[in-house]
Amino acid sequence: MNGVLAKYSLNTVCNEAGCPNKGECFTRGTATFLIMGKNCTRNCRFCKVAKAAPEELNPEEPLNIARAVREMNLRHTVITSVTRDDLPDGGAGHFASTIFEIRHLCPDVTIEVLIPDFQGDYVALKAVVDANPDIINHNVETVPGLYNAVRPMAVFERSLELLARVKERNGNLFTKSGFMVGLGEKEEDVIALLTALRNVGCDIITIGQYLQPSREHYEVVEYIHPGQFKKYEEIAQTMGFQYIASGPLVRSSYYAEDGFNYLKRANATAGGDV
Repeated sequence: MNGVLAKYSLNTVCNEAGCPNKGECFTRGTATFLIMGKNCTRNCRFCKVAKAAPEELNPEEPLNIARAVREMNLRHTVITSVTRDDLPDGGAGHFASTIFEIRHLCPDVTIEVLIPDFQGDYVALKAVVDANPDIINHNVETVPGLYNAVRPMAVFERSLELLARVKERNGNLFTKSGFMVGLGEKEEDVIALLTALRNVGCDIITIGQYLQPSREHYEVVEYIHPGQFKKYEEIAQTMGFQYIASGPLVRSSYYAEDGFNYLKRANATAGGDV
């Protein structure tokens, strides 16, 4: 895995964010590609990704991603990015180009993109939606009441609007979001958050334990019991989410292919199109 990534000068969120599941995923031959450099323009206090001056976009990166996907024989690929508030379109065009190149070289691969909020720019969002990935993911990360403390440059309502607009633009796309627990939220906050996500048609939800990347990052307030994760899963099921992954080590892209395959089977059984 590291050899292929080095060959094409590619980054992964697995490495840059210090994901606890990296060893398992690399062993399985899966990774979440991180495009548009390693440096983020946001100052989220939970994230290990570097906060520094953004890098120049590599115009060869979309094609190199596609080449790596082909070389790794992936069936499902996840593409995410640092947040690039410095770019006029927030990097939406780069996402669209990456989707196009994968479709061209690997037409049978399903594509999931985990996108930033593009500062609420609907034209930018449309560029990604119209590139027609299979899943569009945008993580809300935490409950609204903790945004000022945990991700002060983000706006919860803007994230909700993004997920709603994806469905408005293309109702056939699956939408996905995820958040962490253990940051100081209460059960009623989580239930309200799940309700808000379901009200904008979110299909897939991931819930995982926050782990502090370093002493400089936001402190863990609580380690949530596995039984509470199960409870959140059951609550989400009653709300109508089509797929839920809830557990201490769940991350947004962890076993992402399993979630898509589940939805594909469920929709086929119901007579829908995927």
